[in-house]
Amino acid sequence: MDKKNALRAGAVAAGTTLMMLLMSSPALALTPDDGDDPGTGLSVAETLGLYVVAPIVLFLVITGLVMVLDKSRKQS
Repeated sequence: MDKKNALRAGAVAAGTTLMMLLMSSPALALTPDDGDDPGTGLSVAETLGLYVVAPIVLFLVITGLVMVLDKSRKQS
């Protein structure tokens, strides 16, 4: 009975995904809209800093604050 339920769940998930893909329209990102004023692109260093270095630094800062401010450790 578990195989039948798993097969049914897989079929429903696949069908839902297929219908969502078929019903979605393209993004049309190549045709600019009226009033679009795109800025200059990011350099490689800016992209890496924004999407790689900044999240890692933010994670380390939050982790450090949690470790420093943790009061559940016994004081001896």
